[in-house]
Amino acid sequence: MSDADAVQEKDAVQEKDPVQENDPVYGKYVRLKLDWAAEGVLRVTMSTPGKLNALDTVGHRELAEVWRDADADDAVRAVLVRGEGTAFSAGGDMSMIEEMMGDHASRRRIMREARDIVMNVLNCSKPVVSAIQGPAVGAGLAVAMLSDISVAGRTAKIIDGHVRLGVAAGDHSAIIWPLLCGMAKAKYYLLLNDVLTGEEAERIGLVSVCVDDGEVHERALDIAGRLAAGPAEAISFTKHALNNWLRLAGPTFDASLAMEFFGFTGPDVREGVAAIREKRPPRFG
Repeated sequence: MSDADAVQEKDAVQEKDPVQENDPVYGKYVRLKLDWAAEGVLRVTMSTPGKLNALDTVGHRELAEVWRDADADDAVRAVLVRGEGTAFSAGGDMSMIEEMMGDHASRRRIMREARDIVMNVLNCSKPVVSAIQGPAVGAGLAVAMLSDISVAGRTAKIIDGHVRLGVAAGDHSAIIWPLLCGMAKAKYYLLLNDVLTGEEAERIGLVSVCVDDGEVHERALDIAGRLAAGPAEAISFTKHALNNWLRLAGPTFDASLAMEFFGFTGPDVREGVAAIREKRPPRFG
């Protein structure tokens, strides 16, 4: 794609009318921007400028809810999810993590939302396409990995991030990573928290497609448009049947989520947060 074409595409994207203004359903969203990327394609953009689209408590709740609203909207035939700017999502922000560490009621609420993010993406009858560029971490990564088709930029930085923080990898990883890339690779990347590029993620089967960084949204939109133009019932039923593999792992998911949130009460996460705040390697006991 030439520079002129890229600018033209960017301008076309910005000219799309948002669906949120004065809308009784989509108008409630604050951290998510919603618009029609193409006919039948609802584009969900995570937007926290200056924070790499990290999710605060508002964004986390909205990311749990939007899939039910899209599912109930007959005008939506496919969903495209991405991050604003050059990042997909840096995961949960420090304020949300520290709130969970210090308040039991907050942990319960955010744990319920974390479960809803996973299950609502799986149960949404509309196909979901993720456009992954830049960092994709934590809760944001959950949506990227659970999407029906994932498109990653070559230099995207995919990292689960939980173990590095000091808690178990629980919000999606235990059920989707082994299914996508095998148990050996899942353990390697989840236990060591090494960063995966989009290119390596495609090689091991963690994402569907890898393209040049500047082509991520264009390719994802093309795929979403093809899905939106396809036979909706056949696509929906196929998605539902395939996702039964993940539903069968429900007990594994519940156990991993419980272990993750138990970790937010322990000493390791305090050290993990301190290390991030102080910009130093963690010193776990």
